[in-house]
Amino acid sequence: MSDPRAALDAIGQLPDSEIDIADAALQLARVDEPDANWTEARDHLSEVARAVAALADTLADVDLPTRAVALSGLMGGRFGYKGDTETYDDPRNANLIHVVKRRRGLPVALGVIWLHAARAAGWEGHGVDFPAHFLVSLTGEKTQSILDVFNGGTPLSVRDLRALLRRVEGEKAELRPGLLRPMSARRILLRLQNNIMTRRLQGDDPEGALTCAEDMLRIAPDHAELWRQAAAMNQRMDRVGAALRCYDRFLALVPDGEVASQVRTLAGSLRSRLN
Repeated sequence: MSDPRAALDAIGQLPDSEIDIADAALQLARVDEPDANWTEARDHLSEVARAVAALADTLADVDLPTRAVALSGLMGGRFGYKGDTETYDDPRNANLIHVVKRRRGLPVALGVIWLHAARAAGWEGHGVDFPAHFLVSLTGEKTQSILDVFNGGTPLSVRDLRALLRRVEGEKAELRPGLLRPMSARRILLRLQNNIMTRRLQGDDPEGALTCAEDMLRIAPDHAELWRQAAAMNQRMDRVGAALRCYDRFLALVPDGEVASQVRTLAGSLRSRLN
């Protein structure tokens, strides 16, 4: 689509399984930086897809770990993708157009490209919301290979995962059920954009942060907590009517519970200002 926000609205109506995660991330990158060369990034993603499909043809009869190593060699070797360890907080690291151009990015942004590659190969894969470090999993019938895309796609053993967890949670941390739980495409895209929204808030750009939240809601219109965040941003900028509309949308999605009660109180206080 020529209008990226129209594309995001359309994505918001799709079931998660039908979302083209790289295309969705590209549309988000376009709205974040309208003057960036998005067609060049799109062409590169097509090149990646062709290269991975050709690789997959040569690996039809090999096991999953061998496929994982081959994919790492292609993405981290031939295409040169790796994490940006020098300027990690650079906003470009969360914008797919710039990630493609620089071959550098945040773990989740790199993960989008790796999942795009796995899909082109016809391999099952998903994101992993590991504590403080996004990972990618390639899956087979009874096994999986966990890849650290920030470090060139290095396959991680159980020992590696435990060491990674302990760097985040302390030396006594142990692997536990749920740590490798799959992420949906929408959750991955929201995590990607949350990096941009957070950096804009930290940079005293509430208007930009709110715009980012509104674009996130285009692809995830039923994400209740994001409606609450958008309401709070509007309220801070004294946009009472917009804040109330966001709070009302939250309450339509989450009508009961402690948080809902808190939101009703906030909304009631705002409505009293309109009388």
